[in-house]
Amino acid sequence: MMFDHDDDKLREECGIVGVFGHPEASLLVALGLHALQHRGQEACGITTYDSEKFINERHMGLVGEAFGGDLTNRLPGSSSIGHNRYSTQGKPALRNIQPIYADLDTGGFACAHNGNLTNSRALRRKLVSRGSIFQSTMDTEVVLHLLARSDQETVADRFLDAIRQIEGGFAFVCLTNKKLIGARDPSGLRPLILGKIGDAYVLASETCALDLMGAETVREIEPGEVVIINEDGIRTYNPFPSQPVRPCLFEYVYFARPDSIVQGRSVYEVRRKMGHQLAIEHPADIDVVVPVPDSGVPAAIGFSEHSGVPFQLGIIRSHYVGRTFIQPTQTGRQRAVSRKHSPNKAVLRGKKVLLVDDSIVRGHTSRKIVQMVREAGAKEIHFRSASPPITHQDFYGIDMADRSELIAANNSLEEMRQFLEVESLGFLSVPGLYRAIGEEYDEEAPAFADHCFTGQYPTRLIDHDQNESGKERQLSLLD
Repeated sequence: MMFDHDDDKLREECGIVGVFGHPEASLLVALGLHALQHRGQEACGITTYDSEKFINERHMGLVGEAFGGDLTNRLPGSSSIGHNRYSTQGKPALRNIQPIYADLDTGGFACAHNGNLTNSRALRRKLVSRGSIFQSTMDTEVVLHLLARSDQETVADRFLDAIRQIEGGFAFVCLTNKKLIGARDPSGLRPLILGKIGDAYVLASETCALDLMGAETVREIEPGEVVIINEDGIRTYNPFPSQPVRPCLFEYVYFARPDSIVQGRSVYEVRRKMGHQLAIEHPADIDVVVPVPDSGVPAAIGFSEHSGVPFQLGIIRSHYVGRTFIQPTQTGRQRAVSRKHSPNKAVLRGKKVLLVDDSIVRGHTSRKIVQMVREAGAKEIHFRSASPPITHQDFYGIDMADRSELIAANNSLEEMRQFLEVESLGFLSVPGLYRAIGEEYDEEAPAFADHCFTGQYPTRLIDHDQNESGKERQLSLLD
């Protein structure tokens, strides 16, 4: 069997930040986006409001390259929102960089979004048929058109009316001339945190952003909650019908920074416990535990702690090489993989090595890493994934391969082991992942969105189902 794919890693979601009531709002937003750089490296943007005007800056590239210097002069104002982009809908282009902005009859409105709307194409077709003219290819613009066409009087009521019509995974930060708005999807798939700096309010995708901004974490925005912040304080709304809450498991597995707190849990500690579970479920006769850096490090530490086998940095990762999926050609991607990781031969030579990574998606990068470790003189190589086998696509903001390209969806464990050319291969079980988080797994009523491992989707997949006529249909829990 042949696999010829660009990268084994999941492609990030986006990061969003909002600040209301601080004289250096744009600077704080830039700091928050810098802390969230891991959630999107393709593009970034900041919008501020100052003295009856909105100011927008959007750039391709990283936050530090785009938003250096004196931002309080470039982007003045006491309220601001920002966005780090990795495109999951809409091609990389300046017009698709957020925040997006529109002049409505109620005034200016800027919006930044993390996630994917699973009915955006259906809504877009309906809006276009009624005369809407779209300026971008991203799903977020649908919300602006729904807002503009709403018959509600206030901008707050229009926003509530608009998001009642959307489905999928989303977190929004939006800015008007008088308000900062935050919203989270009713399943809780995408995260959003509320914080404060003195009397100023802050919204961000992760607590690590609040930490860098010097903000105090107040609480998570609840699933299905909308908060509207103005000079009088904060008001909360719950515009959605009640439904099961199922936050995304991949925040723990891969997306969130290790120093973030998710649902009151340290991401680092959860990943370390994932390693403990791996050692329980898939022990091996080995000499050394080696992480695939950087995301495999906490789980490898946990495996080492539980097994008593030494943890060693047998692979050194360069932080000055662009991510492999950004390379424009297959040759460029392959060279980037080899430049990104280097073997520490003194650790690997003559040893029975156990490699730990956060996940295996296509298998291409994992196989190259195994080959590299083998060439460095390893006697045996055993591979462990700190997440269960990924057998289904995500439709809520994680950009990953089509199901036909997912190695675990199309091959047995033995076939995957042979492809990776390792002595043994093991994946953390779904119940084991839940135990690492501190929950019990209930197949009938799962506490998390585990659809990538189980195929049980927490929402309807309207766009996907409409576009998959004649193909295998993904199942939804609502069917």
